[in-house]
Amino acid sequence: MPAPIYLDHAATTPVRREVFEAMEPFYGPRFGNPSSTHRWGREARAALDEARERIAQCLGAHTDEICFTSGGTEADNLAILGPWRARDTRRTAIISTPIEHKAVLASVHQAAREGAEERIAPVTSTGVVDVDAFSALLGDDVALCSIMWVNNEIGTIQPIPELARRAKPYGIVFHTDAVQAFGKIPIDVSDTPVDLLTISGHKLGAPKGSGAIFIRRGTPLESLLHGGSQDRGRRPGTENVAAAVGLARAAELAIEEREREMARLGALRDRLEAALLARVPDAVVHGRGAPRAAHILNLSVPGTDSESLLMALDLAGVACSSGSACQSGNVTPSHVLAALGVSRELASAAVRMSLGALTTDESVTRVAELFPALIAKARRLAGAVS
Repeated sequence: MPAPIYLDHAATTPVRREVFEAMEPFYGPRFGNPSSTHRWGREARAALDEARERIAQCLGAHTDEICFTSGGTEADNLAILGPWRARDTRRTAIISTPIEHKAVLASVHQAAREGAEERIAPVTSTGVVDVDAFSALLGDDVALCSIMWVNNEIGTIQPIPELARRAKPYGIVFHTDAVQAFGKIPIDVSDTPVDLLTISGHKLGAPKGSGAIFIRRGTPLESLLHGGSQDRGRRPGTENVAAAVGLARAAELAIEEREREMARLGALRDRLEAALLARVPDAVVHGRGAPRAAHILNLSVPGTDSESLLMALDLAGVACSSGSACQSGNVTPSHVLAALGVSRELASAAVRMSLGALTTDESVTRVAELFPALIAKARRLAGAVS
């Protein structure tokens, strides 16, 4: 039986051996609490400080601008609610987009319950923020902008440097969710005027539950947690030393390999896209024509639905994900595709294939060969359900 094919790297990635080996001692002899003053504690503190410094170097940041978190969701919450609650109260608005990750959208909605005015910057039909429309929303009454760098569903790259530059004259705090961007595209916060940036370890070959947020010096921020002075009071609680060490190693590897690996994945993604469109000409690729990160391909096939197609793919040994979320037995079309103006029927048929370390020439060839038969099967399943 052929080996299964994993095309869901945007959801999570396998922990790299180098990362596991770097972390392993901190689950054994180097188990100390970094807040303790004895030698076990000092050893853990040294490892934590080194991990912070290495991540800072990967981002072009100062060491004290890195705060460890449990992942992207916590980091996004802190990046939005922290500055909102610490703001000058004369600033009453937050700018975001309709294609953000749910962690951002939910945090913005929470700020709205606390009195914020939500201003939504529109996106084009290919999934890129309209820069002029964004600029029209700016003003001295805006506290915060939060716009993701690479969209997690369709892979479109947002013009974050330009957006941040336009917000800067107004003194607006600017946050970007870089969970799908870090390690995929060049990022240097010393040259890009963002104030907060979030990353997540399990997208990089580090374990789930590891993440970090860049907080530029001087950015107003109120902690979401209370109870200790760890991480300069920004994120109190005993630090997860092993996770921080693993994240630092994964970040370094991602930066070292980025240019070569993204060239490889981009070529594979383009070949897969061309092959699928050649075999299923009525398929629609979302975000096509816009700048896209190399590792994400999102497409819909008319006459299918995501659930049926994913089931057919899974039975054939191919793991992908959907642009839809299943809630209470109902498949809700992706809010990202809805924002692009994609019809409900087409959005309900979206499938995301995301490439990574486990993707090979052979796996791309096999998926392309399997696809026509799987589409036929998915169409039959969809027809039987309707």
